[in-house]
Amino acid sequence: MEKLQYKTTIKAPAAKVFDIMLGLGNKSTYEQWTALFNPTSTYEGTWDKGSKILFVGVDEKGEKGGMVSKIAEHVPNQFVSIQHYGLVKADQEITEGPEVEKWANGFENYSFEENNGTTTVTVNLDTTEDFIDYMNESYPKALEKLKEICEKH
Repeated sequence: MEKLQYKTTIKAPAAKVFDIMLGLGNKSTYEQWTALFNPTSTYEGTWDKGSKILFVGVDEKGEKGGMVSKIAEHVPNQFVSIQHYGLVKADQEITEGPEVEKWANGFENYSFEENNGTTTVTVNLDTTEDFIDYMNESYPKALEKLKEICEKH
């Protein structure tokens, strides 16, 4: 697993950035910034600690695909840790086998640090080598979109 980190600074309080990033008050705010990864990106489940959550989108064939995950930690307005442990492929959840094993138990962590009404969002994530270029291209754009949404609301 490769470890990647992305950061952005947003002129908004941490509570607001946290709510918008996770789509807590309105799921569409999550869908807007994650559309940079997949235009149909959404989640199914809750952000509560210990809960299962699916990060999914629809592919070119109209099939639902994505990640099966659980919320490992949730500290409101400060930190969320997502543990990925499976795939959604053609509407089926797959939690074992060679496709899953190469990145199973990878984490995606969001940290929120507020200073004088400005919040620094830090994303630390584990990924496989074949996704590094995709993440390095997509994540900065997605965080730029998040910043834009947070600062205009």
